[in-house]
Amino acid sequence: MSFLEPVDAKPEEAEVDLKEFGYVMNATRFWGYRPEVGETILKTARDVTRGMPLRLRGIMVTACAAAYGNSYCALSWGNKLASWSDRSTVVSVLTGADTDLTEAERAVAEWTRKITKRPNATTGADVEKLRAAGFTDAQIFDITTFVALRLAFSTVNDALGLRPDAQLRDTTPDEILAAVDFGRPIAG
Repeated sequence: MSFLEPVDAKPEEAEVDLKEFGYVMNATRFWGYRPEVGETILKTARDVTRGMPLRLRGIMVTACAAAYGNSYCALSWGNKLASWSDRSTVVSVLTGADTDLTEAERAVAEWTRKITKRPNATTGADVEKLRAAGFTDAQIFDITTFVALRLAFSTVNDALGLRPDAQLRDTTPDEILAAVDFGRPIAG
């Protein structure tokens, strides 16, 4: 599952996974070393995106995961995004084509990829694209903070070898599986 020895998830966290997914996620077990740290990162990420549509959050996580090379989040959130949109939208975000996105969604996906790959290379013109797509400065701050928090979470996962759940092999549509040709392989 990862480079670290597995730990048991807290019963309440395992119960949440069992209700939502039907199994306990590798990530839940992995973050069992410091569940309060993982939950703080994710809670803060939820706080800064409160009021944003789930589809937009899914686009941000999926675009970030693909740009960063994190297969676990790309598969897990790709499935979520597919339920909020459709499979072709997910593949479009994973590949960077963004053909099935609105102007505002395209601007956020592009910004997400830029700050994931090279945050020090962004410009005022990049921010202007977000403003032109209808985002306020406060929303731009929140979007940027959300992506940074997702990167922190993904960095811990990837650095310590966390692999996507084996169940994702069976629950992820083939076209999404094919688009995730990066990152760690699905667990055996």
